[in-house]
Amino acid sequence: MGVEGKERHRELESGAQVLSGHMGKTIQRLRKAYNLSLSELAEQSGVAKSIISQIERNETNPTLATIWRLSQALDVSIERVLATSDEEPFIERSSRADTPILVSEDGKMRLAIVGWIKTIEWLQWYDVQSDPGGELDSDGHQRGSVECLSVIDGEFEVEIGDSVQRAKAGETLRYRCDRRHIVRCVGAVPGRATMVCILKAAVMD
Repeated sequence: MGVEGKERHRELESGAQVLSGHMGKTIQRLRKAYNLSLSELAEQSGVAKSIISQIERNETNPTLATIWRLSQALDVSIERVLATSDEEPFIERSSRADTPILVSEDGKMRLAIVGWIKTIEWLQWYDVQSDPGGELDSDGHQRGSVECLSVIDGEFEVEIGDSVQRAKAGETLRYRCDRRHIVRCVGAVPGRATMVCILKAAVMD
């Protein structure tokens, strides 16, 4: 291999490492957004836990088949997983296929992750749509975390311990979410809301 060939080979290797690094961060952020452990993502994707860990730490270059399995398990397009942050436009448009969806255990409440994937470890926001009676039962987040639920349509209630508060369209509930909390769509009509979760927030008195 000549000098030019070696230089080209180094450029390709460097580019592959950069792409792999961005992809690993994307996969890790999505996994955390779904509150999935490495073992749970491995089970859902069919990709070994050790391989996923290596991908997140940028210690391996995964095959296209592996990337596809992970993107399917994380409910996001393969293009989004492969996108590099350095090449993203200042104005970014996400399609429906690029928007992961969380579903409550009862199947009646759906949370579209509309927030920026890069902030998911400390700031998350969702488009919430629910059938009547839908319920989202969540464990507590990090100490001091705060959630804001702004109702657009219908009526929701939030239960934390012995405290229950309701909000109608145009109203917002703000509450500590560092303990078990339950969000319900109450009434006879479907509900819609915006939910913003601020993780690692200053501890409230």
